[in-house]
Parts: sequence; structure tokens; C-alpha cells
Amino acid sequence: MGSRRDRGDLLPGTLEMLILKTLSVTPMHGYGIAQHIRKVSSEVLTVEEGSLYPALQRLLLKGLVLAEWGQSENNRRVRTYRLTTAGRKQLGEETAGFLEHFEAIRRVLRWDR
Repeated sequence: MGSRRDRGDLLPGTLEMLILKTLSVTPMHGYGIAQHIRKVSSEVLTVEEGSLYPALQRLLLKGLVLAEWGQSENNRRVRTYRLTTAGRKQLGEETAGFLEHFEAIRRVLRWDR
């Protein structure tokens, strides 16, 4: 039998979309991104460092986000990420595709003979 997914596990392919959505509001550092996703999801979704920073690196390499070094509120050196124009476009495309799949899955789950 298959194993049960942990409640906070993200579906494959959704982490980058959630990061892009978070950065569409305001630039943030990595810890802030993870906290924002956790808070907005009412503590259901958790993003671990081991997943977050590789995803941010992929987004940087694709030109979907930019990063710059700065100071945090408590005077620590942090890397702040912000969405690019290409990232905003990609977010729109990924969101539309995700919602289409979500709606299709919902129809299957609600189907009754």
C-alpha cells in the first residue's frame, strides 16, 4: 500500500509557485518566505530550508527572481529575493495551470454514479 502524505507536504511543482506568489506581494528573505507560506496556509503548509533554498536557486537561475544582500530587522545580513517581470508572467501561467488541474481533480472527487 502507498504511504500517507504528511499534512504539510507540498504537491510536486507547487513550491516554486508558492514562492513566486509570496514574492509578488513584497520582496522577502528566505526565512520570511517560509514563515509567510506557513502563516497564510493556517499552519498547514511548511517549507523546510532543505527545499526552500534549492527552489530559490532554481528560480534565480531561470531569471524569475533576483536577489540582493541586505540587513534584516535585527541587523543580520540576509539575502532578499524579489520577483522579476518574467517571474510575474510565470506565476500567472503556473497559477492558471494549477487551478485547472485542481478543478479537474475536484470534479473527479465529487463524481457520484
